[in-house]
This record gives sequence, structure tokens and C-alpha cells, in this order.
Amino acid sequence: MLVTKPAPDFKATAVMADNSFKDISLSDYEGKKVVLFFYPMDFTFVCPTEIIAFDHRLSEFEKRGVQVLGCSIDSKHTHWAWKNTDVNEGGIGKVKYPLIADIDKSISRKYDVLIGAQPAYVETKEGEEETTVGGNIALRGSFLIDEEGVVRHAVINDLPLGRNIDEMLRTIDALTFNQKHGEVCPAGWKDGDTGMAETHEGVANYLDKHASEL
Repeated sequence: MLVTKPAPDFKATAVMADNSFKDISLSDYEGKKVVLFFYPMDFTFVCPTEIIAFDHRLSEFEKRGVQVLGCSIDSKHTHWAWKNTDVNEGGIGKVKYPLIADIDKSISRKYDVLIGAQPAYVETKEGEEETTVGGNIALRGSFLIDEEGVVRHAVINDLPLGRNIDEMLRTIDALTFNQKHGEVCPAGWKDGDTGMAETHEGVANYLDKHASEL
């Protein structure tokens, strides 16, 4: 479980918006929020709908100062080929955010989204370290990382279940509201709604006014 913990850093090659190849690291985006999402594989079925949905909302993420990063276990060449396949032929078109090639599965392993991975321990100079071995493709994991590099939100879907990109935007708004105002965000909170003071009086006042709306 990574929520509240530092997001594992990584360095890997990505296909950028202009179709160039570039080595990027999570630390490249220090000081801004990052949405890192994993998907199973290029040239599949649910995956292009999610990737295109992120791309269609990219201006909304950028307006919030958020960097979107996609990641799968495919090679950079497969990513490139999929980007250069027309949408009406099952491709994803010219998506405008980086797609990371996790061909050795190391990033997926760090974020614990690999199907079939088994717990294991390895010896390091610092002692025994927990990890996993094996594993196939990545589940549909989504991680919201804050400006300090801490994972603040994570959700992992099984393969048949496409994610809701608008829910990620709502969660970003909730985190930003909390950072700015210090209040917490009740169930179903969306931008413009009332927050809640994190006290017994705060929850009592909120429920008195809004319980029937929940």
C-alpha cells in the first residue's frame, strides 16, 4: 500500500507528445502533482478508451498543474506504433502526454500492480528488502502524487473495468482544496462545494446542513 508513502522513483524511456523518445524520471516532475496510470498492454481493447479519455481531458489536468504519465510493459517502439495508428483502426492517435515503456516491469513492480506477482525478499547492502517476483501485465492502477512526491490517492481496477477519468479530476480538486483551506472533503465533494472542519463540531455542522444530500 503506497498511499501516504513516497512514490517510488523510476527512470525509463517514454514516447513523448511529439513522438520522440526521451528518458524521464518521476523526479523530473518534482514540485507539481502527477497522475501516473498503468494499463495492461498496447493494441488491446479497454486501454485505448482510457488513454484517449485522459488525452481529451488533458487541458483540465494542465489547468490544475498536473502532469499525466501513462505506463505499460510494452516497448517504446510498440507505444510509438500504437500512437501512429489511426483511432478508427484501434489506435490511440497523437496523445499529448508521455507513454512510459516499462519493458522490464520494474515500475509496475514498484507500484505493485503486476498480475500474478508473488511476494519475495532480496538481500541488499542495507539488509533484507521486500519485493515481488514474476508477474504478467499491469492492472489498471492510478496514482495521484502530490508536489512533495507523496502518494495521496490510489485505485486499482481489474482488467475488464475501465476507469473514470473525471473521478481523478474530482480527487485532484479535493486534494487541492484540502491543501489550500485545511478542511476535509466529504463524500461526493466536488469543486465549489462546502468543506468540513476536521473536528466534532465541524462534522456535526456539516451533517446538520447536508446529510439529506449524501
